[in-house]
Amino acid sequence: MKIIPISLPTPFYIGAVNVYLIKEDPLTLIDTGPKTTEAIDALRAGLRQAGINIGDIRRIVLTHAHEDHCGLARSLRDEAKDAEVFVHDWETGHRAARLEHEENLKLLQRAGVPDDEIQSMRRLYEQVRQYADSLDDEHCRALNDEDELEFETGMLRVIHTPGHTPGSCSFLREADRTIIAGDCVLKRVTPNPVISPDPIDPSRRFRSLAEYLVSLARVRSFAPTLVYGGHGEPIHDYEELFNRYLRAINERQATVLRLVPKNGATAWEVSRQMFPDADDVHRFLAVSEAVAHLDQAHSEGKIALELSDSREVYRQLSRE
Repeated sequence: MKIIPISLPTPFYIGAVNVYLIKEDPLTLIDTGPKTTEAIDALRAGLRQAGINIGDIRRIVLTHAHEDHCGLARSLRDEAKDAEVFVHDWETGHRAARLEHEENLKLLQRAGVPDDEIQSMRRLYEQVRQYADSLDDEHCRALNDEDELEFETGMLRVIHTPGHTPGSCSFLREADRTIIAGDCVLKRVTPNPVISPDPIDPSRRFRSLAEYLVSLARVRSFAPTLVYGGHGEPIHDYEELFNRYLRAINERQATVLRLVPKNGATAWEVSRQMFPDADDVHRFLAVSEAVAHLDQAHSEGKIALELSDSREVYRQLSRE
C-alpha cells in the first residue's frame, strides 16, 4: 500500500495542507484541501505525477471537516462519478454556516464573548466558508473507531482521535506502524482545541483539551514509526513530540491559572490577556484555547466556576 503525500496551498494562516493519496485499489484520497483554484490545480498536478486522474478516485476520507481539509470533497466526489465520502458522525464542519447554529452561538455567549465580537466572528466565517461546498449528511458514510478501510493488499485502521474537533480521525497502517493523523499531530505547532458543542449533548461544550490529551496518549500507544500530519513535515520521533506537546500544554495551563483573578473572569477576558494582539480569526482561536484550558483546570479542581448573567465566570479558589 503506497501512501503519497501531496502538498496544497491554502489561503489560511497555517499555510499548505497535506493530503494523501493511497495508490492502491480502491484509489483513496485522505483529505482534499480547500476549494480554491490554486489548490485544485496543485492537486491535479500531484495526481498526474502519480499517474492518477481525479476520475480514478473511488473513495474520499476526511480526517476532519475544517475547510482546508474538506473544501474540495463535494466537487471531487462529483467529478469522480460519485466516489464515496467518509467522515466521522461527530464532525459538523462540512455543514454550511456553522456559526449560524444556535448551539455554537450560545457557547460563545457563555464564554463571555461580546455580541459585537460574535457578529465580527460570524462575518469572518462568511469569508472562510467560501472555501468549502457543504456536503449533505446523506451523501457521507460514517467513519467509526476501529473500522478498517480495506485495500487490495492491506488496510488502514480508523482511530478516533478527538480534540482538535470532536470527530477528528487518524488512520493506522499496522504493518509498519505508520499513522496519518490530520491535525491531531503537527510537527511545528500544537493544534488548536476549537470550541465546539458536545456531539452527544449539544447544549454542553465538548471537553476538547481532555479529549485531546487522551488522543495523544492513544497515538503513543501504537509506538508509531512515522506520523503524517495535516500540515508540515512528517514526524519520525513521536515520543519527542509527545513530550514537547505535554510541556507546552502544561505551560499554557499554568499561564491561564495565573490570569484567573480572585474576583473572576470569563474565558473571553482571559483570552484577551493571553493574546492581546490577536485579531480576525485568531480571536476565535484564542477564546477556544482559553475555554479548553479553563475547562481542564476546573475539572481538576484548580479553579471555581459559576454562572453570572448566563456567562461562565472562573475564579481563584478561596484559601481557608
